Amino acid sequence: MRVTTSDSSSGVECPSDMVSGTVCALLAGCLGAAASLSAKLSLGADYLTDMCEARLSGGTRTHAGASACDWLHVPLRLLCGGLLVACNAVMWTFFSKALRHCSSSARATVTAAASNFISSAVLGRLVFGERHAALWWAGIGLTLLGLLLLHGAAPQTAAPEEDKKDR
Repeated sequence: MRVTTSDSSSGVECPSDMVSGTVCALLAGCLGAAASLSAKLSLGADYLTDMCEARLSGGTRTHAGASACDWLHVPLRLLCGGLLVACNAVMWTFFSKALRHCSSSARATVTAAASNFISSAVLGRLVFGERHAALWWAGIGLTLLGLLLLHGAAPQTAAPEEDKKDR
């Protein structure tokens, strides 16, 4: 039997076992990448128009001689803008839950960052056909290694105030 906890304010559920913080952090990273993709599509160059024309092959001319893609990109951009806001809202909800469920904030941050890096690479490849060189992957690996080193560092404790007063 799988037990879940629910935040009634957001309606988002996370499994309430040892990995719930990690799962929420992974989802937060993926949603952050989806939000970035939505922003690039809604605010970027003519990605949506180019994709529309590639799909329709230019064979759908209207009475005025303009293609359907000349006007269709506007509602698509608005839709992507809405997805940007929605993905960011849900991403922050999951990240907050990850912070609550993880043993440390560093674990939630490292996991969300790793998930975001990898998800961004996959989405860039699927949607835009981006290819990343081995140097890019090496940079991501070094960044993740640095984050893991920060996570593994022992926290320094401050000297108690009482010891300072006795001196």
